[in-house]
Amino acid sequence: MLLWLLEEKNWTPARKRITELLSKENATVRDNAELRSKVIVPQSSVKMVLPAKIGDYTDFYSSKEHATNVGTMFRGADNALMPNWLHLPVGYHGRASSVVVSGTPLHRPMGQLKPEDAPPVWGPCRLLDFEIEMGYFVGPGNDLGQRIKIENAEEQIFGVVLMNDWSARDVQKWEYVPLGPFCGKNFGTTISPWVVTLDALEPFRIKGYDQSEPPVLEYLQDSSDASYDVALSASIKAKNMDSPAVISNTNFKYMYWSMKQQLTHHSSTGCNMRPGDLCASGTISGTTPDSYGSMLELTWRGSKPVTLPNGEQRKFLQDGDTCVINGYAQGDGFRVGFGDCSGEVLPAIL
Repeated sequence: MLLWLLEEKNWTPARKRITELLSKENATVRDNAELRSKVIVPQSSVKMVLPAKIGDYTDFYSSKEHATNVGTMFRGADNALMPNWLHLPVGYHGRASSVVVSGTPLHRPMGQLKPEDAPPVWGPCRLLDFEIEMGYFVGPGNDLGQRIKIENAEEQIFGVVLMNDWSARDVQKWEYVPLGPFCGKNFGTTISPWVVTLDALEPFRIKGYDQSEPPVLEYLQDSSDASYDVALSASIKAKNMDSPAVISNTNFKYMYWSMKQQLTHHSSTGCNMRPGDLCASGTISGTTPDSYGSMLELTWRGSKPVTLPNGEQRKFLQDGDTCVINGYAQGDGFRVGFGDCSGEVLPAIL
């Protein structure tokens, strides 16, 4: 069913028809108890699964605030952004096999760790982190050798999900030069089971960042309102806490590179995108410390621990912690929600 929606771009008429059938003015479902019992079931009685069989997964690095924060930590404020960052959407090819649906627990990864002034050692990750992101599923896709142009890119985006790009910061730090993320990222990526189409987000379009200085190349130039006002948060629930505590509030609008630009650049070489491919925004951080989208930033590399309501402090995630990412777009008298994107940290398998 989903493949049919994606390949033929049938999601707009399908959404319209479902909306009509569920409208209180439509008697088709409203006045037919037998039909209603078949088509509407309690969420508590069903098992949520991945919304698509993901063939390929690409993660971008498109929040200017996040890239600036991380660059400042490791290279200094004068050299925070790499020379290419304002010219193209930076990204890497991730691991599709370990993308899991919300509620799936993940084991703390093992990996190579590099102590200061000592040889590398093998052991459990010590600096486990979350990243607040949003992902989007590709629709029809393009043939090998063909490109998705910026003016057609939106037609290729089926819809968006919440995402937690779990990160082993110490593993990542040792391995990422010269080819970028590998084992520090491949042990798990959590997404919400609900796909919210761009049709549903239409009322929340906003203007993106000014990209006139330096000017982006022509194939990435886009004058449309291609950003979205979606409130996002991250919470932590320790073992002895009754409910998660919010530690970050940010927004999808903090994206320098839009989904359209990401997809356009991804296919600019003739790379063929396929129905069900997943792309991710990269960590979304705002302009204030309470809106940073990762523990790395919130605690500034562990130098400013976060204090939870139970008095415990966190520099990074501990075993037994559950991280929950939520998101919604707030309209006038209505709200578009995205469901939960949650996962518990289990101990490493030694």
